[in-house]
Amino acid sequence: MNASFEEKSVWIQLVGTVVGLGAYFFVAGRMLAAGVRILPAYAPLFAVSVVLMVIFLVVGHAAVAIASRPEGRDERDRLIGWRAENNSSWLLAAGILFAITGMVFSIDNVWIAHLLLLSLFLSEVLGFILRIVYYRRGM
Repeated sequence: MNASFEEKSVWIQLVGTVVGLGAYFFVAGRMLAAGVRILPAYAPLFAVSVVLMVIFLVVGHAAVAIASRPEGRDERDRLIGWRAENNSSWLLAAGILFAITGMVFSIDNVWIAHLLLLSLFLSEVLGFILRIVYYRRGM
């Protein structure tokens, strides 16, 4: 793959986020299905998922940095990042609005917290995918 360091970084972030938080949502979904309704029960699972995700990101970025010399971010990288965030942030906003609506209807905190986390996760994944598309398509 003939890609810049920035594009490789986005790939690493996409995979790390999908694997790390995807595993969290898989296990948390099973916990919710089993009837676990107290939020502190999810904290250790979330902490382990985030630590494993960070380890993956550090190792992945170190490997890419060793394999190819990182060049600095240029205007194109900044534009791609801005455009991807601009086009994916609506998903986070929608999740927040749904969560606020859920609070109005007295939905359990565990569901609200997971809805907020899910909207952040989906917004980030969409942002990473859009960055990759913009790098591949050219900008």
